[in-house]
Amino acid sequence: MISVLVPFLNEERHIAEAVAAMRAQTYAGGMEFLLIDGGSTDATRALLDPVVAGDERFRVIDDPDTTVPARLNLGLRESRGELIARMDAHALFPPRYLELGARRLAAGDVASVSGPQIAVGEGPWSRRVALALRSRLGRGEAQFRHLPAGEVEIDSGYCGMWRRELLESHGGWNELASFAEDTELAARVRRAGGRIVCVPEMAAIYQPRDTLGGLALQYGRYAHRRAWIARRHPEVLRPSHALPPAIVLAIVLSVLGRPTVARGARRALALYLSALALESVRVGRDAPLADALALPAVYATMHLSWGAGFLAGCLEGLSDPGRPERP
Repeated sequence: MISVLVPFLNEERHIAEAVAAMRAQTYAGGMEFLLIDGGSTDATRALLDPVVAGDERFRVIDDPDTTVPARLNLGLRESRGELIARMDAHALFPPRYLELGARRLAAGDVASVSGPQIAVGEGPWSRRVALALRSRLGRGEAQFRHLPAGEVEIDSGYCGMWRRELLESHGGWNELASFAEDTELAARVRRAGGRIVCVPEMAAIYQPRDTLGGLALQYGRYAHRRAWIARRHPEVLRPSHALPPAIVLAIVLSVLGRPTVARGARRALALYLSALALESVRVGRDAPLADALALPAVYATMHLSWGAGFLAGCLEGLSDPGRPERP
């Protein structure tokens, strides 16, 4: 049996379509879907409850005012499957996702398997974020954010599947790693010698944030936790992670630095802005004009919020934060 854990919160726009994609899974073995509600205050439950009523494969669990990793751990305790999968309620997973994941895990040479996270926008800003993620300037070195030609080994992936015994041996998800729980779990799995692979046929369609404010909050939170994780697992840092904090520091130094330092910072920022403009022209050449013109703002929002969040996380020093924020 495969147990699918789906933590969600206020997903009224996507929940019905997400559940339909879950129902379409072709896996021939037993399946159960544990949908764990973190306390939705919109119409999510009004839409969800009648959709899953009468389908014994679906269970809705209430766990209000908790973080995503806490909900995942609750789902792990409540589940019955030998294989555990995670799905998100704002993504669409292909019909063979569980089938292909179970088959790949059965080969015995990997600890975790997942598919690429392909961004497809629905609103204007969501569409522009998806466009920006086609570029290395937007997605960095994250291999799972684009469709590879074949299976690739990765350091962390999007959602995924594991054997129950592996998750239990690692104590499940770290509840202090909210907003980056998958990265933190992957670091522990890889440190123990486990391989994580990305299978292109398991690609999931993901819908990015549809406002710049929402995008900034998402990237800032994720970077803050990345800094926290990096103090325990330095290997999670990639060379591209140095760029956003450097940009933020350059902005500060261009205003507050000594004259020679400020001039150097301004030259660096001019090069950065030139790179934004050139990459926006390249990526947006076949897009609607409004989307192409908005790309510099999208890239800047990603970089500045990530850089500020990472620096804020670093400033916390070696002491652990208190209770994690509620997503």
